[in-house]
Amino acid sequence: MKCLLRLWTMSRVVWRFGLDEIALSHLKYRWAARLLLLIRRGRVFDASRGVRIRCAFEQLGPIFVKFGQMLSTRRDLLAPDIADELAKLQDQVPPFDSSIAIAVIEAALGQPVEAIFEDFERIPKASASIAQVHFARLKTGADAGRRVAVKVLRPGMQTAIGRDLALLRPLARWIERWWEDGRRLKLREVVAEFDAILHHELDLMREAANASQLRRNFAGSKVLQIPEMIWPLCASNVLVMERMEGIPISQTETLHRAGIDLPRLARNGIEIFFTQVFRDGFFHADMHPGNILVSLNPAHSGAYIALDFGIVGALSDFDKNYLAQNFLAFFKRDYRRVARLHVESGWAPPDTRIEELEGAIRAVCEPYFNRALKDISLGQVLLRLFQTSRRFQVEIQPQLSLLQKTLLNVEGLGKELDPELDLWKTAQPYLERWVKEQIGWRGWLERFRLEMPQWSRTLPQLPRLAYQALSAKANHSAARNEQLMLQMLSEARHTRRLLQLMLVSGCAAAIAGVIIYVSIK
Repeated sequence: MKCLLRLWTMSRVVWRFGLDEIALSHLKYRWAARLLLLIRRGRVFDASRGVRIRCAFEQLGPIFVKFGQMLSTRRDLLAPDIADELAKLQDQVPPFDSSIAIAVIEAALGQPVEAIFEDFERIPKASASIAQVHFARLKTGADAGRRVAVKVLRPGMQTAIGRDLALLRPLARWIERWWEDGRRLKLREVVAEFDAILHHELDLMREAANASQLRRNFAGSKVLQIPEMIWPLCASNVLVMERMEGIPISQTETLHRAGIDLPRLARNGIEIFFTQVFRDGFFHADMHPGNILVSLNPAHSGAYIALDFGIVGALSDFDKNYLAQNFLAFFKRDYRRVARLHVESGWAPPDTRIEELEGAIRAVCEPYFNRALKDISLGQVLLRLFQTSRRFQVEIQPQLSLLQKTLLNVEGLGKELDPELDLWKTAQPYLERWVKEQIGWRGWLERFRLEMPQWSRTLPQLPRLAYQALSAKANHSAARNEQLMLQMLSEARHTRRLLQLMLVSGCAAAIAGVIIYVSIK
């Protein structure tokens, strides 16, 4: 019943903002779109289509706001007016009342705001789909006078997200049941992963821990800055962190006037992405422009400042190695290697013909090499790869969906900063170095260094462990021999009893025979 009510609400939002008219006009049903324009009662047609789409996403809730944020980075796929409006979803979502935010802070931290902060800006600095941020200055303690940012979770988020996910789960089951591609795409697993991601975002203590991990990974870095968490003032719905100063990365004109080298900034972004993925296996997975500033501090001018750590991704060693080999094979145009990797990893069925898959991958990727990033539409590449994967029944891996999303964000940022950037040439040397470090003698030494503490504890125990193993084997053999001996003795006793019984029976038969013979005589 709740799903039906939500569907009704969604349909009303679509009808109110005329999204049906926008969809039909793009599906070559312009006659139907013009007919819908005549029905104007209770509908918004005066605003531009970008504004209508943005307002609809805002009313539909946080899941759709997240979807709009991701779309806003793909200006190669969207019309400029739509992309500009969706970009406002990154940090210009309507805020909730500041008095509610203050009540949440005081309940979470157990004391009045005036006792914690020397000054607290009631007007939020930024407002997003999950939370909003207020600037403040600490009043007491070792950090007294320090400028901080206070992130407060929106009230009622658990209910809103649970409502939409309750609708998505049966829809995913229905699609998988009736649509062949739905089963291959593992929609139920994707929805479950999305559920986990969104609920992780609702726990600000988890976000603080994610930020702390990234800060350790990039300690001393000149290309990426992570704010410090003020742990005594962190709770599940309130987060207090170091205030970071910078220019939003989307303001390219302002960055250029400030003397920031935009091409270098674009290359640094790619380096940061591949460092997080392949060195650490732990990466910021929500890198849309609203979450990234550029520092103007002379100590690290031009460095990225990452914000909002609610969504992070993690990769296993197998995933990292597989992805690196795939990327390198793409860069070297070794499409046969790519095809074999898909089969070896289990992504493609084992009976897939390597030659056919190789030819299909070549047809998708070959036209995009030796071209500037501005001339490459990754959206078209992904579309053709999707068509190819459908032909060969390649399974989409849900654990890599965050990585795919982040790669789209990185590409969108790269296009904004430097349209001439060659993504392949920038990433290839880094990946080649990483593979050499993992497979070559450096990788062997690194693994040896990591295993040495365990070996140092185990080596002195080897004589005792060997003695225990031999003793256990000897005891096992002795116990087995004893068991065999007991079994033989049991069988001997059983045989003796049988012989005694046969002897007694024979004697009885002989006596009976003598008696019968005497009686006859």
